[in-house]
Amino acid sequence: MTREQELAEALTGVRERIAVACDKAGRDPSEITLVAVTKTRPAADVRLLAGLGVTDIGENRDQEAGPKAAECRDLPLTWHFVGRLQTNKVKSVLRYASVVHSVDRPRLVGALSAEAAGRAEPVRCLVQVSLDPPEADGRGGARVEDVPALAEAIAAAPGLALGGVMAVAPLGEDPGPAFARLAEIAAAVRADHPGASTISAGMSGDLTEAIACGATHVRIGTALLGGRRAIVG
Repeated sequence: MTREQELAEALTGVRERIAVACDKAGRDPSEITLVAVTKTRPAADVRLLAGLGVTDIGENRDQEAGPKAAECRDLPLTWHFVGRLQTNKVKSVLRYASVVHSVDRPRLVGALSAEAAGRAEPVRCLVQVSLDPPEADGRGGARVEDVPALAEAIAAAPGLALGGVMAVAPLGEDPGPAFARLAEIAAAVRADHPGASTISAGMSGDLTEAIACGATHVRIGTALLGGRRAIVG
C-alpha cells in the first residue's frame, strides 16, 4: 500500500468517526473542521493530504513547522499553530500560521498583536483554557477565571480576531465532563463576543466526546498519520 493509500484510508476512517459522532449528537458533519496535526511528519504527507482534500494543517513546534510550511507554500492551506507558544517565536510562527489555538496569557496577546498589526487579515486567536486540576502543570492554558479578561484583550488587540476557545482534556480522566465545562466557558465567551464561535477540542482518542459537547474543530494526528516519528535536531 502506498503512503497516499494509507492516508486516504485513514482519512476515510476519521471522517466516518466524525459523521457517527455528529449523528449521535444531532449535528451536521459540515459543522466540524478537521485540523490534520502533522507534527513529526514530512512535508510530503502534507502534500498528499492536500491532494485528498484536507485544507487545515496543525503544527505545535515552530522549528519543524516553519520549513514544512515553506515547502508547501504553493498549496491552498490554512496553517494552525496548536502548541505552546513562546513570545520569542511569535514572529516566526506568524510567517505561516493564520490561526493560533494556544493563547493563554496577556503577554502573548501583546506579542501577537505587535507582529500582526497592520496586516490585511487579522490573526485568528483562541483562548487556550486549562481543564487540568490546579496541581497539574506544564500543558499551558489560562485558568477558567482568567478567560474573560484574556478574551477581551484579544478582541481589543490590533491585528487579532477572537476566534473562541481551545482545550485539551485532562490526562487520565473521562473527557466528557471536561469538554462539557469547556462548552459552558465557550458559551460565556460568545455571550460577550458573538463572533467567537470556535471550540477547538478533541483529538484522536476523544473526538466523539468533544463533538458531543459542541466542538467545531478537532485536531487529529495519530488516527490520521500514524504514531509519532522521532524528531531529529
